[in-house]
Amino acid sequence: MARYEFKLPDIGEGIAEAEIVAWHVKVGDMVEEDASLADMMTDKATVEMETPVAGKVVELAGEVGDQIPIGSVLAVIETEGADRASETAADSEVERPLADGAVEATPAMAEEIPVASSEAVQAPARPERRPKAEVEGRLPQVEECPSASLRTNEGGIKVLASPAVRQRARDLGIDLADVKTTSDRIRHSDLDAYLLYNGGGVSARGAASRADETIKVVGLRRKIAENMQEAKRRIPHFTLVEEYDVTDLEDTRAMMNRDRGSNPKLTVLPFLITAMAKALPEFPMLNATYDDDANVITRVGALNLGMATQTPGGLMVPVIRNAQNMSVWQLASEILRLAEAARSGKASREELSGSSITLSSLGPMGGITSTPVINRPEVAIIAVNKVEEKVVVVGGEIEIRKRMNLSLSCDHRVVDGWDAANFMQALKRFIEHPLRLLSA
Repeated sequence: MARYEFKLPDIGEGIAEAEIVAWHVKVGDMVEEDASLADMMTDKATVEMETPVAGKVVELAGEVGDQIPIGSVLAVIETEGADRASETAADSEVERPLADGAVEATPAMAEEIPVASSEAVQAPARPERRPKAEVEGRLPQVEECPSASLRTNEGGIKVLASPAVRQRARDLGIDLADVKTTSDRIRHSDLDAYLLYNGGGVSARGAASRADETIKVVGLRRKIAENMQEAKRRIPHFTLVEEYDVTDLEDTRAMMNRDRGSNPKLTVLPFLITAMAKALPEFPMLNATYDDDANVITRVGALNLGMATQTPGGLMVPVIRNAQNMSVWQLASEILRLAEAARSGKASREELSGSSITLSSLGPMGGITSTPVINRPEVAIIAVNKVEEKVVVVGGEIEIRKRMNLSLSCDHRVVDGWDAANFMQALKRFIEHPLRLLSA
C-alpha cells in the first residue's frame, strides 16, 4: 500500500486559498479514479475537485467552512502498488485540475507520457485514465452528493436521493420508495409534490414538528451575507417605485411568442433590459460603479447587466455583457444560458463579475413593491414586481389594464433623487410604447 497526497491546485488567478464548501467523501471511503472529492469556493465560483487515483481515503484537511491554502494537502489516499509519495509534487505540476474537473496537459506531461505505440505500457499501479466525457456517459451524475443512495421508482429506473433529501424524508415519515420523480434523483420538489397529494404521513391538524437545526454559514451563503452586510453598511440606499402600464407590452410579447419559431419564449425581462439600454445613456451616473476607498466613480460605457439569479446554494449575479447590442431574442437566450450556468455551478469567474447595474426579478412572485439591496460596487439596482390587472381611469373611461411596478434602489452618494425619478420616467416612455422600444 502507498500514500498519495492530493494537493489543492491553483484554481484561480491571484487566489491564495479556497474554502471547503462540501466534502463528497469521508475518511474510510473507497474512491475510484476521477471520483468527486470536494467542492472548493473562491469568491463566487465553486470548483469541483476530483481525485486522480483510486484507493482508500485516510486523511481529509479541515471541515466545511475552513480555508485551505493553495498547494497544501487536501486529502491523503491509500493506493495499491508502488509508493507514490515521491510523485506527489510532480503530479501537482503535471496534472492541474481545471474548473470542470478535466486535466490540462502541460509541457511536463508531454515529456513524461510517450505517444502510443505497438508496445503495451505496463502500469499496474494506476488504471488508465479515461476521458471525462466517456466516464460521464456511463455513470450517473450527482449534483448534491456522490454518497447519495440509489432508489428505484415505479418504472424500475434507478434514481438518487441526497443526504439532505433522505433526512427530510425521515423527519416527515416518508418512504422514498413511494416518491415519484421524473428526473434521475429524488429532489425536495418531489417530496413537496408527495406531501401535496398524499399528506406524507403528516396529520391533517397541522405539519409535523421537526427538530431544531444548527446550520453553519459557509460557502456561497457566507459570501452573500458578507456582501449584503457591506452594501447596507457602506451605501446610503434610497428606493423609488414607479407604476407602469404594460398592457400593450404584454400584447406585443404574446404576439411575438406565437411566431417565435426556434427562439426561446420571451418573458418581460428582455423588453425591460432593452428599455434600460435605451434610457441609460441619458443617465450615466446610474450605470456606474463607485470605489469608495479611492473615491472614484466609473461611468461604464456598455450595459453590463447583472441578472440576480436564485441557485440551490443562494443568490448569484451572472452578467450579460454589452446588452445594448442584443435583440430581445438574443437577450432571452443569454438569460437562459447564464441562469442555467449559475444554477449548475458552471458559471465562469468572468460570467460572475464586472456588472454595471443589476436587474432582479421574482417573476409572478414579485410582490407589489420591493426595496432591493445594491450589488456593491454598483450604484443602482432595479427590482421587477408582478404584473396585475387593475381597474384604472384612461381618458375619463374606466378600463381594466395590466400594471406593473418597478423598484429602483440607488446609492445616494452618487445618484440624486431627481436623476432617479427622471430615469424611471424615461423607462416609462419605452415600456408603455412597444413600437418605440423595439425600433432601432
